Amino acid sequence: MTRSIFGPVLGAALSIQIAFAAAQPVKAGKAASSNAPLNGKYLDCHVHTAGLGEKGSGCFISKPLRESYKFPLYLKAFGVSERELMEKGDGIVLDRISARLAESRTVGLAVILALDGVMDANGSLDSARTQMYIPNAFLAAEVRKHANLRFGASVNPRRKDALAELARVKADGALLVKWIPSIMDIDPADSANIPFYLAMKDLGLPLLTHTGTEKSFLAAKDSLCDPFRLELPLKLGLTVIAAHVGTPGKSHKQENVERALIMMGRYPNLYADISSLTQINKLGYLKRILPRGEAKGRLIYGTDFPLIETALVSPYYQTMRASFSRLRQAARESNPWDRDVALKKALGMPEDVFARSAGLLLPGTE
Repeated sequence: MTRSIFGPVLGAALSIQIAFAAAQPVKAGKAASSNAPLNGKYLDCHVHTAGLGEKGSGCFISKPLRESYKFPLYLKAFGVSERELMEKGDGIVLDRISARLAESRTVGLAVILALDGVMDANGSLDSARTQMYIPNAFLAAEVRKHANLRFGASVNPRRKDALAELARVKADGALLVKWIPSIMDIDPADSANIPFYLAMKDLGLPLLTHTGTEKSFLAAKDSLCDPFRLELPLKLGLTVIAAHVGTPGKSHKQENVERALIMMGRYPNLYADISSLTQINKLGYLKRILPRGEAKGRLIYGTDFPLIETALVSPYYQTMRASFSRLRQAARESNPWDRDVALKKALGMPEDVFARSAGLLLPGTE
């Protein structure tokens, strides 16, 4: 555990750092690999992958999740079959993502997200309590094979080698660290995370963390995704990206989206991605968020792929919120990224939001 590693002396020093830490945004460093020019296209900061552990990838999906109705739907959205995964290996998912992204007229790069697991009391992976695991080493190696993909790491701060793993993923070109606290059993407000947050800040790694209720998995402790629980890393000056702007759900009888906006008003180093905000269970959120002053200059582009390729999303769900002609035009887009961009622009998303992902994660390449 982090407390036992650092001890009381370092703990006191860190307390001093907390008192004087300025809550200013920390720009992410450039990836270790060369950055292909965007050529006027956008960067998608929020794309998932999956795997079964084939060809030694180290990935896994829990038996209950694999047996649920959700598993085949996700595979279909990725454009792969279970048989292909077993025969060709988990890297085929990245191949398919890269190929489809290459066909997009509007989006040129995508950050593919690893997913660390739940840790036991010794700081080791607890496979029995982990629903999905995408190891950093596997993902970093696969992403390097594709010029249009970038590496988004995932490190549970309760991992016994958490700080060493942060250094490794940074060296492997990670642009950020991704958490889903409600399924990884991470409390962002836990003071034991302080050394981890300070190391992330020093390495220039932003934290992209799920906020709001979690419905993609079979079980989730949603209280851990309350946007107010991000105050500790924000006070330390870490750049934090609240995935989905807190939508949906409530914490302490207040809507999570409102809690996310309140935190954005308090901390200039808090951003939010607009991934998943066109889903049928989130209709109307974009129209609420866009006029808010707290969100100005803080929203960045993400899709939550492959969910944009499921029945959760259709331009025609938005008929009360945009002109039918623009929705029909978006629906005619065959590429999922082009369709997503067209739909979000039809709903009023300004150009600066789409450009901001690259500005934040790959400064100098906009």
